[in-house]
Amino acid sequence: MSIGFGLERIGLLTLKYPKIVTAILAAFTILCLVQVPRITIDGDLLRLYKDSGEYYDTYVELGERFGTFENDAYILVKSDQLTDPEVIETMRELALELELNSFASGTLSPFSLRKPAQEDGVTRPAVPEDMQSADEVAAALNDLRQNDPMMRNLIVEDLTGLVMLMFPNPDMLKGDGETRMIAELRELISFYDDPRYEIELTGPPIWKSELLNASKSDQIKFTASGIILGFLTAFLAFRTFWGAVLATLAPFVSVLWVVGSVVLIFGSFTFLTNILTALVLVIAFAESMFFCFHWLRLSREGMDHEEAIRETVIRVSPACALTSVTTVIAFLSLSIAPGQGIFEFAITGALAIPMAFLALVTFLPLALRAATRAGFKPKKAPSVALTAIIPPLSRLAERRYRPVAILGGIAFVAMLYPHFQLQPTFSFQQFLPKGSDALDTSEAIDQGVGGVAPLYVSIPLLDNDPQITDSDFERVETVHEILEGIFGKGKVISGASFNHYSEAGFSREQIFDAVGPFMKRRFITDEGDLAMATAFMPTQLGSAEVRELVEETDAALTAAGLGDTSISGFRVLSAYESVEMIQRLQDGLTIAVLLSILIIGVAFRSWRVALICVIPNFAPILGTELYLWVSGAGLQLTTVISLTIAFGIAVDDTIHFMNHYVRARQQNYGHKEAVMRTLERVGPALIATTAILCAGTTVVIFSVLPQVALFGALCVLTLFLALLGDLIILPALLIAGGRLFRSFGGQPK
Repeated sequence: MSIGFGLERIGLLTLKYPKIVTAILAAFTILCLVQVPRITIDGDLLRLYKDSGEYYDTYVELGERFGTFENDAYILVKSDQLTDPEVIETMRELALELELNSFASGTLSPFSLRKPAQEDGVTRPAVPEDMQSADEVAAALNDLRQNDPMMRNLIVEDLTGLVMLMFPNPDMLKGDGETRMIAELRELISFYDDPRYEIELTGPPIWKSELLNASKSDQIKFTASGIILGFLTAFLAFRTFWGAVLATLAPFVSVLWVVGSVVLIFGSFTFLTNILTALVLVIAFAESMFFCFHWLRLSREGMDHEEAIRETVIRVSPACALTSVTTVIAFLSLSIAPGQGIFEFAITGALAIPMAFLALVTFLPLALRAATRAGFKPKKAPSVALTAIIPPLSRLAERRYRPVAILGGIAFVAMLYPHFQLQPTFSFQQFLPKGSDALDTSEAIDQGVGGVAPLYVSIPLLDNDPQITDSDFERVETVHEILEGIFGKGKVISGASFNHYSEAGFSREQIFDAVGPFMKRRFITDEGDLAMATAFMPTQLGSAEVRELVEETDAALTAAGLGDTSISGFRVLSAYESVEMIQRLQDGLTIAVLLSILIIGVAFRSWRVALICVIPNFAPILGTELYLWVSGAGLQLTTVISLTIAFGIAVDDTIHFMNHYVRARQQNYGHKEAVMRTLERVGPALIATTAILCAGTTVVIFSVLPQVALFGALCVLTLFLALLGDLIILPALLIAGGRLFRSFGGQPK
């Protein structure tokens, strides 16, 4: 069996039964093409963490019992004329319209809060109506801020701003509901356009909308730019328009198949699987270039064009199959990390790579056969841009192989240090587009009032009374005080926020009646068995800072005898589970490297080939990790994903190099001569494929999503280092290890 485990037979069957295969390919391509209009991108970040562990389970349970602030829309009003009676009444009108919004199940604003009923049984607005002067408005707002802790979360201290929250109905957000809600809110805000005040919209739904829009833009940009850049690189390599077209067809079809399959299987893309179109495109381009280069060389050497296609399938497809296997392993290694989002990315990638291979061994041979019958004649030699560097590299490998091999080994060992020093890190804002207006607005809310990043503490109530007994209320008060001590005054909301009314003689029943049933459910369950306190953190906190706050809060609660409470929130979930994901992904990367090396050894039936592949394949990852360590970037979620996928792609070049070397030894070439011949023949293809891979992946660097841009940058760096390893380190190691390889392939030379 070949190193491709016999998978090249698919290509031979294609050439044997072209009409049947063409019909099958056409039917599947049409099926995928029909799915293109149905493309959607799910921007729900919670999908990334689904089924990831106890923090996810706690967060979901909390949302089901109370509802959370994570889907709420925040409206920030900024005005240095907020105390103008006309302005404050206009804001009251805005708050009323917000409450009447078709998507609203409730609102929270200075105007929605009411004072408990007195003797007449009538509740009154917390912000008095029909005030006549700026001084009267200022006095009323200051009084509310001083005496009503809830108001400190809604009114800026210097009275230049206030916050309104709309709690959407979850059932109405399904499908395109969230998009329609945001459009309706923007339309409402535009109606209140006035030079006296500025109204801004933010909150998780708006962040998600920005993420979706950026992902959609990226998908179009990546696919179109990747095809164009790949075509131009192929054109420079082959020096013929139709040669570039032939090299581009298979990658284009691969992307179409992947897009259609993702829509059919998963129903939508996520911001992670969205990257796969660019990845599949560049991987398919790389293999297509290898295939076309080999076919062109056989044609130039005098072989009949159609026979050259068959011979290329026999010679190149096994290596392409093996590279597909190692890349699939790289993807599948990601699946050991917790969370549905990573699992979907891993499975989608593991399905996409075989599709790219099938396009290579079926669609491309048929396209080349059709082109030759239509009269296509390739140029006699590849571009000098691809071959000019080969002679100097050959001289370096031939004359300086020992120093190069030693330096490569020393560098490899030295780079192991940063590999073990890198620490996982996670920052929520890196998931949002650069220059996000909604993020800027969130930071303004952080500075002025409560904040947009909630942390929840659920408090078991021992007496199961919906009106809260005195003993249970003491537990809520204690939690409230602890949170205020950690997060600051005016940064906490709970049932204890209304203590000033209790001190004024109102009963808790009167207070909760004034708050209303919807807001009451944010503080205590209808069954009276659980209460919730909410603290607001700054939006820009990183995962380490969030974990410190959680641990400080947990320690304080335990010390106060409240160890039965639980802490949750999306930021808590992401801070803990993301780090766990990153650590598991790093383990998966190590497994992928070891398994790939093992499979290479099995495929070539040689432990020597497996051994020689360790440094060229692992060193690019270590080099990129060195950059991360020096730059202080640390290990982020997409960092480990990019390293894993880049390794899967980079190992392709090593396999093609070793495949050609082994074939040269089997053709009675001596060890050193086989290395030089391989470098001369495979080197230009390696350069061309890396150029296409880097060109296609470079497009990703320009994404407005920082995590996606980082993914692209690290892939490019890893691929470039892999090329250096295969053209400089690998030949030097092969020649320096001559004793190991002199009898390789049965030729003692």
